[in-house]
Amino acid sequence: MARVLVFEIVGLLGLLLLFGLWENSSESDGVYNLRELKTVVDDIGEELQDTLARIQGLFISEEEDMKDELLDPAKLRMFVDEIPDMPRLKGFDFINGVPKPKTLKIGMFVKKWKFHKDLPATSVFAYGASRSTATVPGPTIEALHGVDTYVTWQNHLPSDHILPWDPTIPTAIPNKGIPTVVHLHGGIHEPASDGNSNSWFTTEFKEKGPTWTQETYHYTNNQQPGNLWYHDHAMGLTRENLLAGLIGTYIIRHPSVEDPLGLPCGDEFDRPLMVFDRSFRIDGSIYLNSTGNNPSIHPQWKPEYFGDVVIVNGKAWPYMMVQRRKYKFRLINASNARFFRFFFTNGLRFIHVGSDSAYIEKPVINNETLVAPSEIADIVVDFSESKTNIAILANNGPDAFSPSLSKVMKFIINKKLEDDTSRVPNKLIEYPLPDPFSAPLTRYIAMYEYTSDTDEPTHLYLNGKSYEEPVTEIVKVGASEVWSVINLTKDHHPFHIHLGLFMVLEQKKLVNRDEFEECMKKKNDAIECQVSKYARGRKLEVPAHHKGWKNVYTISPGCMAKILVRFSYIHSNESYSFDATAEPGYIYHCHILDHEDNVMMRPLKLVN
Repeated sequence: MARVLVFEIVGLLGLLLLFGLWENSSESDGVYNLRELKTVVDDIGEELQDTLARIQGLFISEEEDMKDELLDPAKLRMFVDEIPDMPRLKGFDFINGVPKPKTLKIGMFVKKWKFHKDLPATSVFAYGASRSTATVPGPTIEALHGVDTYVTWQNHLPSDHILPWDPTIPTAIPNKGIPTVVHLHGGIHEPASDGNSNSWFTTEFKEKGPTWTQETYHYTNNQQPGNLWYHDHAMGLTRENLLAGLIGTYIIRHPSVEDPLGLPCGDEFDRPLMVFDRSFRIDGSIYLNSTGNNPSIHPQWKPEYFGDVVIVNGKAWPYMMVQRRKYKFRLINASNARFFRFFFTNGLRFIHVGSDSAYIEKPVINNETLVAPSEIADIVVDFSESKTNIAILANNGPDAFSPSLSKVMKFIINKKLEDDTSRVPNKLIEYPLPDPFSAPLTRYIAMYEYTSDTDEPTHLYLNGKSYEEPVTEIVKVGASEVWSVINLTKDHHPFHIHLGLFMVLEQKKLVNRDEFEECMKKKNDAIECQVSKYARGRKLEVPAHHKGWKNVYTISPGCMAKILVRFSYIHSNESYSFDATAEPGYIYHCHILDHEDNVMMRPLKLVN
């Protein structure tokens, strides 16, 4: 079509030359300006103008088609980009050899980011000390146990979002700007620094959410050593803001406790790996659906986002050069909804030393490991055991049907055997075990999904209540409680509690589920519906590496999981070093971001 129109306009220009009109057009460096030419020929009829309009419309249409055309991930080569180690920011200072508190300023910026050498640069939102140093994921913040870290999170984002969003779900909607608020996932700190969904703010704090309290967040770092990660948590926009790139790693180190373990250490041998999935258009932009599954109810929202390209530390299917020795990897699943089941194609094993934000008591060795959205697997891999010089980290998790999802990254192993002084001890860190019989209270948390007349999901609730309804979970500081979490939906839900850590006691299938579910839909009361009569089915095994203290656990469909939640420090049994009863309190939710946004999330209030 374009070629035909070009021949057509060339013929018309020939006519213009014959009539001597060409000399009236303008020329710059031998290139004729089409707009000026269009002005010159206005009085010779409409034929040329019509042709020009058709060409202009064709080019605009082709540009729009390009923007909407999805990238076929098979057209990108795997393992061509080396994995970066994200910039590291110390959350403390050393003064005369003594660690002291430090204040960081970390901004959120819009910038271009290269996810793959053959993919055009992508517009992203990125955390960083400056726009030029901002990365996706953001910088790794390294904190010390017992040393305060202060962070002023600064919003430098533009007025309009780079991704579509849905105003019909409960959403932060300022007059101008993009709302953001940072939650330190796994952190144990004051409510004002927890990143409550309604504590959002826009550029230069010009507009603030109803529970906003302060510009600078205070992380006391008095909890056990381990892995955390920070991400946006703005009401109704969590899925968009994380998809755009607002994620990063936070590590709390406790040298006097961790160094004697002898695990691999140092920046070269102790590496965070943040894994997530994305889809792209051929112009490099991130793809997020603009039409929802129930567009007459929610124009844009869909119940889950699944990408078709696997990203690790900001690169698609990267490679990493490693020595033939042990490495420690802090493996974080930062996906919206995708579960990864990781394994090595050459048979290398995972040695689990921690789960989420805490070490486990003893190492656990697995050939594969399932990591839910927001979960962290703290693992050691011994490349000296490899019989090959290449090790592919692969994925056979749910919905990993396409080749682009079955591979994660490649390790290229040096042939020379290294002198490795690191080790994995038989015993790691033992924390006091909870006594479920001493818990004074058992709570029931029921998960519901609601559908339209066409059986398409419209929203999800916990205990049949929206987020804005009055708080029902009121907990005493220092208490331990048993929470029985009942999944009445068809999905697996990674259940996350802010502030509190928990141990999984058991998970059982529900019997006569339809009967129990019918009662729950009417009464929304597990005790009245005689839950004990139904929660007696087959017991699902809790994996050994998940039997320590966690902040996320997946509740399977048609099951009830019993967890013992502790609202005090697990390493000392002491009460918190801050006022946990202050406003705006805490929250708990499903960590599939599309569920959390609409609105599988409830407030949590602590009292003395």
